[in-house]
Amino acid sequence: MIVRTIELTRIYRLGSSHVTAVNKVNLEVNEANFVSIIGPSGSGKTTLLNLIGLNDKPTSGKVLFNGEDTSLLSESERRKIRLQHIGFIFQTFNLLPTLTALENVEIPMSLAKFSQKEQRDRAVNLLETVGLAERLQHRPKQLSAGEMQRVAIARALANKPSIILADEPTGELDSKTGCKIINLLFDLCKNQKIAVVLATHDERVTEVSDVTYRICDGSITLE
Repeated sequence: MIVRTIELTRIYRLGSSHVTAVNKVNLEVNEANFVSIIGPSGSGKTTLLNLIGLNDKPTSGKVLFNGEDTSLLSESERRKIRLQHIGFIFQTFNLLPTLTALENVEIPMSLAKFSQKEQRDRAVNLLETVGLAERLQHRPKQLSAGEMQRVAIARALANKPSIILADEPTGELDSKTGCKIINLLFDLCKNQKIAVVLATHDERVTEVSDVTYRICDGSITLE
């Protein structure tokens, strides 16, 4: 098991009131599983992914990563897990506009101290894997939305993660392109044995999911 949450809760204080964004969530993510978290905007999807991805800390409850209680880790230890074991994909791509597709994919490897040759060779291979062999030197503004998301997927794979967390990865895409991105993530999940947790309002994801959770007002149910 890669990730397990136990009674995971995140409460935000807004002035004199409190908002429970994630409410006693228990879920499990196993190797090479495609897990979808379905819910409308404001239901707690992004907060839950931030907790699983160790970008935020829970108000109560725990996140276990490979069996280890992450609440006991220092910030540097959490950062190391994020860098080496977790790939992130965002709705708005989050590519650096001044860098080429190749350079954007190299960034995580540079942070992880890969050699320059390893960075370049792996970035080329990953962009070829996602169908962008002809776009290596293109900058984001020269790419379509679907191509930018493919660059983002390649970047998420850069450091050979055990899990990818995708937050509304089809939200900026048309229906046809969105389907292609979902299928690409599914193929990568199964072929490279990488767990994928995809948070979305897009019901089409359930067609390929191994496990589907529904989230509403911060609480989840397993389908």
